[in-house]
Amino acid sequence: MTGMRGEAEEIVGRIIGKDPRYRPEAYSFVMTVVDEVQGSMKVAEHITGGEVLEGVRVSAARRFGPMAKEVLNAWGVKSTEDIGNIVFNLVDAGLLAKREEDTIDEFIGGYDFRKVFEEDYFGG
Repeated sequence: MTGMRGEAEEIVGRIIGKDPRYRPEAYSFVMTVVDEVQGSMKVAEHITGGEVLEGVRVSAARRFGPMAKEVLNAWGVKSTEDIGNIVFNLVDAGLLAKREEDTIDEFIGGYDFRKVFEEDYFGG
């Protein structure tokens, strides 16, 4: 497991060399969310973009509470489109798999960060 972690970190470093928009923590968080979502299923199967987005929403709120939006923003993640960009960078690098029908479009307009991480969290 440690070897894969080091290898994944090296690959993420190469991704960031090509696409510096997102911090390493953003990639680590998305990979963790994907693992958590897949682990919560009775049968391991491919997950959709929508399931990744929901996993990010739930996990960020649980881990970071009222600071979720600020933490994600500090990592360069300001929208669901950014989550899609991270997922597809990980796919292109071979760290995540995709099916033929998976597209970046699944991540466009998933939810509004301000609404889910501020209004919904604080009840405003």
